[in-house]
Amino acid sequence: MSEKNVHYGTGRRKSSIARVYISEGKGTITVNGRDVNAYMPYATLVQNLKQPLVLLGVDGKYDVKCEASGGGFTGQAEAIRLGLARALLEAGEDRKTLKVHGMLTRNARSKERKKYGLKAARRAPQFSKR
Repeated sequence: MSEKNVHYGTGRRKSSIARVYISEGKGTITVNGRDVNAYMPYATLVQNLKQPLVLLGVDGKYDVKCEASGGGFTGQAEAIRLGLARALLEAGEDRKTLKVHGMLTRNARSKERKKYGLKAARRAPQFSKR
């Protein structure tokens, strides 16, 4: 990929981080060295991470190479989606379309930490009168 014009975008979601590199090509998507359909267990996740490409109508124009780490498949898919949208912006694609459909907004929700004296973040031990 280094010989072509490569564009980069970083995406984060929950505890997942994705580094996304795009270059002009046939439309192949690789995640951690594997084909996206072999890596992601559900077709809906693949469909979700392809959203920026489909919205702009460039799903066969760019080759996508991702390095995703941390979290689970859903977090990684959404992190890749954000990184892909940012990389497409860097490549000179239409910002307004991506912005209107919420592709450039980072979803900051993450797991709340556990507090002392509780069983989980907010779950208290069962109350016993006696």
